[in-house]
Amino acid sequence: RADEMNDVLKSLVITDSAGKVTGIRYDSNIPLDRKLNEFPFRIDNGAPLSAVLDQLKGARLEMEFGTQKTAGEIVSGRIIPADKDRAERDQLTLLTDSGEFRSVDLSAASSLRFTDPVLQTQFRDYLSALTGSRSRDKRSIYIDSSESGSRQVRAEYIMPMPAWKSSYRLVFDETGRQPTLEGWAVVDNTTGEDWTNVRMSLISGKPISFISQLYDPKYIRRETAELPEDQAVVPVIHSGSVALPAAPPQPPASQRAKAENTVSPFFTRNGGVIAGAPSAGLTLPEQLSTVDQAGPAAEIADLFEYSIRNPVTVKKNESAMLPFLQQKIAARKVIIYSVSDKTNPLSAAELTNNSGKTLDGGPITVYDGGAYAGEALVETMKKSDKRFISYGVDPGTRIATNLDSRTDSVREIHAHDGLLISRAALIQKKTYSIRNIDARAKTLIIEHPVRQGYKLIGTAQPIETAPDVYRFEMNLAANASMNFPVTEENVYDSQTAVSSLTPDALLVYVRNKSLTDAARRQLEQISDLKTQLVNNDAEKRRIDAEVQNITRDEDRGRQNISSLSSVSGQQQVVQEYARKLAEQETRIAQLRQRQTELETARASLQTQLNTLIGKLNF
Repeated sequence: RADEMNDVLKSLVITDSAGKVTGIRYDSNIPLDRKLNEFPFRIDNGAPLSAVLDQLKGARLEMEFGTQKTAGEIVSGRIIPADKDRAERDQLTLLTDSGEFRSVDLSAASSLRFTDPVLQTQFRDYLSALTGSRSRDKRSIYIDSSESGSRQVRAEYIMPMPAWKSSYRLVFDETGRQPTLEGWAVVDNTTGEDWTNVRMSLISGKPISFISQLYDPKYIRRETAELPEDQAVVPVIHSGSVALPAAPPQPPASQRAKAENTVSPFFTRNGGVIAGAPSAGLTLPEQLSTVDQAGPAAEIADLFEYSIRNPVTVKKNESAMLPFLQQKIAARKVIIYSVSDKTNPLSAAELTNNSGKTLDGGPITVYDGGAYAGEALVETMKKSDKRFISYGVDPGTRIATNLDSRTDSVREIHAHDGLLISRAALIQKKTYSIRNIDARAKTLIIEHPVRQGYKLIGTAQPIETAPDVYRFEMNLAANASMNFPVTEENVYDSQTAVSSLTPDALLVYVRNKSLTDAARRQLEQISDLKTQLVNNDAEKRRIDAEVQNITRDEDRGRQNISSLSSVSGQQQVVQEYARKLAEQETRIAQLRQRQTELETARASLQTQLNTLIGKLNF
């Protein structure tokens, strides 16, 4: 088909048993618009015939009106609007051989024909192009070979098909030990042809595939170049582990209990749970599906192939389920707690792929002791890989969480380039309070989220680490409760410019026990200088305030002298004000001198401080 040609041209392999392939030819797929642009006319949807013929002014046309014939060159075509006497008319104006302009109604003509055979052929080709664009028939491919004798030629290519799908059944018996995994492949025949006794292989993997437009002619887009003056202005899926501990951790003695193989709860039709026995009305046959032996399976590079042993027949537009696996698999029942805002963990199983085959990802329906237990989703598992699947809720176990955080004291202090870098830690402890109300022991897996910047500390160690969670395992005794703490720390650095710290803030760092004696002496020297600067600035502010007060008193004294000088009998008061002004001027001079001394001292202290900060390094 036309929509398969891109994949055919991308993947076609030709094997000629006695000759050489010199080339491949095939029906082209020129875009319709580009095909139609080659014609001197255009037939738009709903366009009247007069509008089409109007594009061919000058073309010679022969028309028949009953027994009469008319011939001439096309002058124009137009639509005559309807009036009260006549309906809308499709009219054509011709220049006849006698030189007359004659208007004719196209609706009255019984036939018309172009005398130019080229133009007549162009109309046929135009209509054929329109017909071909609507066709989805198969395209023809022609193989050119250097030999002409009879021989076998093999053509292989890929074509787009619906991906096959995996569906599994995990069947536990009454003992719950080593269940059987049954795999079915769902295939869909959308080729439009019957598959009759075909050999089929199913490939598991993730090869990269894409659509490359090889069938449609490729036209390079060209820029328009003109002279400037000519231009106008989305079930829980448990991920596989990425890290395992060096040695399996031993749980504390208080957590140790002997695990018992028990039957998981069973779900009734209305969603209720009956523990310990299959639910009446949902009992299923305990035996497995009676299926033919699966065909051979083998690795192909990074892929895995399942070969269906017997030929397969699938009618067109039908689908089929084909068994490709039925064998014992290593598994154990557990419960998994993943979501902290839920009370109950999930009934689950740990599967280890000891089948020797790659198991394609898909849904798993779990049967336990002859009853339906739930459903799960699993990612693709390579051989010897391990996955957890969760398929139901365990109401017999309740879990609550409590989070406690504290900030640890400064652990390290470093300094360079005028910056003080302190390292501290935020410690968080999450406690899982667990209660098993069932009269049977259980194995619990806690999935604790992996958080960026945090690492585990303390005695709790995971059995494995996935990209997004740590997994901790513990044994729950029957009718028992326990607490399980997980402690993490986030060590972080903070930077502070030494120049911005106050003497008191520096003393906090000076008293830190993690400092060396040499580093402590450096910070003490800087703190002493900053204290001297603070005292210097305080004294200068006091002197500035005193100067301002004396200046205001002088202004009032001068005003009094000015007002009393013209008053008789006030000379002694005026002299007293004058004497006080003289004393104030002397005091201001002394204060100005002290201001200068303080400014000089501050500059010296600041230079010493900058030098010490610049040399600060530990």
